[in-house]
Amino acid sequence: MSTPRPAAGPAGAPAGGGHPDTDRLRTVARDASSDAGGLDPGLLEDFLEAVWRAVVEGRRLSPARIARYRVVGEGAATAGVALRALLDLYLSAAWRLWRHLPPVARAGEHPEGVVTAGEVVLRATDDAVAALTEGYQIARRQLVRREESDRREFVDDLLAGTADLPGLLRRAPRHGLDLTGPHAVCVVRAESAFNDGTAPLAAVERRLQGSQADADALVATKDGALVVVFAAPDRAAVTEVLDRVREVLGPPERTRWRAGVGRPGPGAAGVVGSYEQARRALELGDRLGGGDPVADATDLLVFEVLLRDRAVATDLVETTLGPLREGRGGAAPFLDTLEAYLASGGNTTEAARRLHLSVRAVTYRLARVRDLTGIDPTRPEARFGVQAAVLAARALAWPEDAT
Repeated sequence: MSTPRPAAGPAGAPAGGGHPDTDRLRTVARDASSDAGGLDPGLLEDFLEAVWRAVVEGRRLSPARIARYRVVGEGAATAGVALRALLDLYLSAAWRLWRHLPPVARAGEHPEGVVTAGEVVLRATDDAVAALTEGYQIARRQLVRREESDRREFVDDLLAGTADLPGLLRRAPRHGLDLTGPHAVCVVRAESAFNDGTAPLAAVERRLQGSQADADALVATKDGALVVVFAAPDRAAVTEVLDRVREVLGPPERTRWRAGVGRPGPGAAGVVGSYEQARRALELGDRLGGGDPVADATDLLVFEVLLRDRAVATDLVETTLGPLREGRGGAAPFLDTLEAYLASGGNTTEAARRLHLSVRAVTYRLARVRDLTGIDPTRPEARFGVQAAVLAARALAWPEDAT
């Protein structure tokens, strides 16, 4: 149904002039801009004049004119204007314009024209605001998709170490990183894969934003893992970031999460190195087990040295510990006993407590190790070689992975 035309004057013409007062419209736009926090009144474009003419002519805004406001919304989103401020600008302009409209100014002569004018203004404002919002939201979705794509590309380039260094340094600040300083990387895996936009990712990001460390941080995903790249000027910064990640992820028993953290390194190359170390630490942490779900590459340096030549490490384990397979129950019980005994500094009582065994049982197993291997682990001069073999065995997941 078309909107009724306003009451006509004596000669049948609309009540009031068809030409708006330019100065008056400029004043309305300026006041509306003030209402909207100083937003550029130019964003109104011809809205005030269009509403004026729509009221005088008793019609709706044309589809072409409404489409123009959709474009205004898109431009505002691209320029970073808040949608609330944009809508406030238009709504304030509409109510401020109301008292200056011809039918309202001549309400005493033609009171019925005020009702019609109100309908036209409300309809025109509704159409304009709907178009602004639609254009704004479409542009914002496009911007978000573009930003997500740029972020993903940056993360892939940063962790792969294949992109040009000057380009990475230029792009890094847009993603919250200053690569001129040392950074470390934490890699987390859980029972369910981490994906962009999931709650844990957002929660870790929010938690790190409140960090007191001298750390900027980038939280992303890579191959189903949660990856945190953060500034690490000292050990305290690393500890704080790891503590906050633990707080967000909660007990490891809940989601079966484990993490690895690499050593800090300078520049983009330091990030790549720390990322690779974090991945290896995570893998070693899985093999070694233990109560702490976070494996630190700094604490695992000895394993990296042992595994640098895997063939030599395997030969060390097989030569030193291979005969334990012939013992009762296989090699695993003896390996556990050796590990506990060496970790307790050669104290059989402490080793028994750790293993929940009697001292006699530990002593018996150590004697069997000597009988099977020809090496007496209770002798100080033999402990270094045995301990190296035990560490290598754990790193190689021996004997489970032995062929």
